[in-house]
Amino acid sequence: MQWRAGTVVEHRRQWPGAAELVVALAGSPETVRALAYTSVTGVPAAGERVLLNASALLRGLGTGGLAFVVARADVLPEDPAAGPGHIVKARYTPLQQMLLAVDEQDSPHHAALADADDLEALPVVVADLHSALPAVVAGVRAVRPAARVAYVMTDGGALPAAFSRAVAGLRGAGWLEACLTVGQAFGGDHEAVTVHTGLLAAHHVVGADVVVVAQGPGNVGTGTRWGYSGVAAADALHAVDVLGGRSVASLRVSGTDRRERHHGISHHSRTAYGRALLTPADVPVTALPDRGLDALVRRQLDDLVTAARASLTPVDVPADGLLEALRGSPVALSTMGRGLDEDPAPFLLAAAAGAHAASVSERP
Repeated sequence: MQWRAGTVVEHRRQWPGAAELVVALAGSPETVRALAYTSVTGVPAAGERVLLNASALLRGLGTGGLAFVVARADVLPEDPAAGPGHIVKARYTPLQQMLLAVDEQDSPHHAALADADDLEALPVVVADLHSALPAVVAGVRAVRPAARVAYVMTDGGALPAAFSRAVAGLRGAGWLEACLTVGQAFGGDHEAVTVHTGLLAAHHVVGADVVVVAQGPGNVGTGTRWGYSGVAAADALHAVDVLGGRSVASLRVSGTDRRERHHGISHHSRTAYGRALLTPADVPVTALPDRGLDALVRRQLDDLVTAARASLTPVDVPADGLLEALRGSPVALSTMGRGLDEDPAPFLLAAAAGAHAASVSERP
């Protein structure tokens, strides 16, 4: 961990749970962008001294190019109001927090979840990358504009939900009913201990018509077959299956990624769904504007279905209206630094997964 000290010189912007600051580093003419999680530190004022974790910034890693405020050097935030909750997240780190989980004994929802064991065919879209979230939701709304969509955020990427401006924007626009943070992830509308209880809370507490499961921003990958955080998509689909949900596997696809392993259907999807997945899932596709890419994706999907250990069912979703729905997103669409016009394929495939989930939802 590489520490830096500095002074806040400017507030750039703020959204629920986070404030982006400009901080002048001590002993240096340099300024950096820094993020303060307001539930942890409060909002440092201009002129305040802050202590930063600059490790990822100095290495050029991480989504957003940010340092993070660890503490305000001269100001202690007030203790939160006393209340229930004993589930610790970011456990045994200096920033661990005690939170009320939707499934714990002190929760008003504990009785509803104590013996809950069934999603009752609730469709659940599982995606590799966080950037698929707004595209999946756009696809849902293209079919069912009033659908209640819940997002279950896993801990493979960012742990604080407040890091995601997409979640804040989708919640603000009314496109997302709730965010549930599971495992070590925290800061959602509801906390849950496991993916399983997060899914059950989405059904029994939120009343979702469709659920999306994906990691937070900041996918981890090592260029190896198994060393990437998105492999957990298979585990999420296992949870959906054991709880009686309808599994929808969203493909990670690109038409412009220069890395061969990610061109067409990414090896992330091929490994997670072809090797790690042991339970059935629908795999939606839709027509892509690039006919050559479309043909490649369909060949790769045929190979994936043939080789998969699980029973995968390709579903061809009509492309009509998907692009328009994506262009109407209240938040920016971007994946690996590329937008909708640069690389439409990943967003269209994610939207197709959302559209399919909306079409099979059994809620009235």
